[in-house]
Amino acid sequence: MEEHSEMAGLRREVLETITDPSMILEGQYGVLMAIREIQKGKYLVVVFRESGHDGFIITSFMTRRERFLGRRKKIWPA
Repeated sequence: MEEHSEMAGLRREVLETITDPSMILEGQYGVLMAIREIQKGKYLVVVFRESGHDGFIITSFMTRRERFLGRRKKIWPA
């Protein structure tokens, strides 16, 4: 099955965003959002949840809307 989404070829970038984010924001319902700028003004957002010593990725997406990111509470760096 062939994937046709923009995210299909970004598996490595998604994992890098989780392990080395530029910032982590608080999402809704207890999720966290790891953010990393992929291109000038284009951000990869990886939504994840931590549970004890484990965690899992819920979804990921690209955005150019910095105002969207600026409205969230910054968790890291403080």
